[in-house]
Amino acid sequence: MPGIDLGLLVAGILVIYFISTAVFILREYERGVIFRLGRLIPVKGPGLCIIIPLVDRLVKVSLRTVTMDVPVQDVITKDNVTVKVNAVLYYRPVDPNKAITEVEDFSYATSQIAQTTLRSVCGQSQLDEILAKRDELNSRLQHIIDEQTEPWGIKVAAVEVKNVDLPVEMQRAIARQAEAERERRAKVIHAEGEYQASEKLAAAAEVLGKQPASIQLRFLQTLTEIGTEKNTTTIFPIPIDLLTPFLKGNGTNKE
Repeated sequence: MPGIDLGLLVAGILVIYFISTAVFILREYERGVIFRLGRLIPVKGPGLCIIIPLVDRLVKVSLRTVTMDVPVQDVITKDNVTVKVNAVLYYRPVDPNKAITEVEDFSYATSQIAQTTLRSVCGQSQLDEILAKRDELNSRLQHIIDEQTEPWGIKVAAVEVKNVDLPVEMQRAIARQAEAERERRAKVIHAEGEYQASEKLAAAAEVLGKQPASIQLRFLQTLTEIGTEKNTTTIFPIPIDLLTPFLKGNGTNKE
């Protein structure tokens, strides 16, 4: 009996060891990269995966999209402005074999590529391009990083620049520039308004000149508008035609 119990115990231990080292359950988004005696064999998963203990070694690789925060980078732009830029990177492994065999740590390598590319691209751009043409900058970053990580079986889905921190002196300069631009626009709008008003006044004068009686009606309308404001002072316009004889008489006497 003691011998039988010992045999069952050893058998149970071997079964547990086999299950723990040879049986794996891979989720839908996981794949198993297997090395058999050091040589790569076809990827397995998802689902139940059984390997040979002490002969095979399994490395799990997640195929889900990874969100990576690119640390803040000190950049000197093309127009010699010092800024601090950070970004966010979205990538996922598409070839588990290459992700494990072509690079030691694909996550760390992708992070380093993203940081150096962010500094390089921003350094080749002017400050106005970084601030105003954000979509073009993101597209360039995504293309360059994806091209460099493709041999590792990594697909970069998107790169988005999050924050661009400017020095206080540069913020003040940009504020002064924006204020001057607003003043310029205000003066241009005011000048355009004066020009349009002058055109309307010229057209009105031309119409009134064709009908002299309309000037009298305009006088009466002006008096009506003044009377509705309850002013104590009443202004009564005198037509110039009434003064014309007196002006002519003065001119004759001088002659």
